[in-house]
Amino acid sequence: MPRGWGHEVTGLFTAWSEAAGLRVPIVNAPMGGVAGGTLATAVSLAGGLGMIGVGSAGSTEFLEREVRHPREADVSFGIGLIDWAVRRDPTLLEAAIGSRPVLVSVSFGGDWRWADRVRAAGIATATQVYDSVQARRAADAGIEVLVARGAEGGGHGQPTSGTLALLESVLDAVDVPVLAAGGIATGRGVAAVLAAGASGVWLGTAFAACPESLISDPARQALLRASGADTVVTSVFDVALGYPWPAGYPERVLRNDFTDRWSGHEATLVVDADAHARLATGIAVGDVAVIPVNAGQGVGALTEARSVADVIERLCLDGLKGRSARR
Repeated sequence: MPRGWGHEVTGLFTAWSEAAGLRVPIVNAPMGGVAGGTLATAVSLAGGLGMIGVGSAGSTEFLEREVRHPREADVSFGIGLIDWAVRRDPTLLEAAIGSRPVLVSVSFGGDWRWADRVRAAGIATATQVYDSVQARRAADAGIEVLVARGAEGGGHGQPTSGTLALLESVLDAVDVPVLAAGGIATGRGVAAVLAAGASGVWLGTAFAACPESLISDPARQALLRASGADTVVTSVFDVALGYPWPAGYPERVLRNDFTDRWSGHEATLVVDADAHARLATGIAVGDVAVIPVNAGQGVGALTEARSVADVIERLCLDGLKGRSARR
């Protein structure tokens, strides 16, 4: 597929976004606990592809509840799942297929046999990749869209390569559409990765503070106060909550009291009941000094809680300005 990109008055486009019926080559990352049906609907209404994220604590009940929003709005949407969660509860994949999305992403694993069932249902497939070898394996397995997620990204991933270097290596390795992810939170960033050859952008942090997201107001305010230097890569929350994330998939979050206390002491944290109780209480009351707030290194670009439509409009306008300035 050609990776050329152009522009319209209202936004940017690529060959992939046009083929997918999108007005802009923007997909929201399916962030667990953030990207519900309201956010996904808003992204799709604004011309991108909205994704619903079924995170570590997700369930079929959550998925079935959240997909009602894009269905009622009659917009296309996608669903993002976690590999180990699908293997633990196969009904998640069945529910995702039954929800009739246009795209299903299953990431954080290396077994892509799920893709055959998704494609058989007429649904496009996607997965996140972290190096060119994994990208080739995924493409050979029939995955139709790859997400090159760089170390700057918020949430879980393999923090092994920066976004631009990873994107270039993946583009050299495969012929399928590649979306860029990780630290992209401005129009200039969008323009840069599209100019490098990405077929679109997969944005998480840029949408996390939007009023349409599922995060609490304290977490939203923490994002708006933060800079990229305030993020850390850690596994302490997964350890304390007992989530079976594979080794090599830590998450980038806002640094807080819990990460300061327990990063580097995970072996002790596993058996510390008081720490587990403190985290559970913090989650219940939304204490940002304790709870995980996923954020990429582009978080400093967030200065106010703007609507999804406003975020996408500004990304496109600023992206076009950034492209023109380089001519």
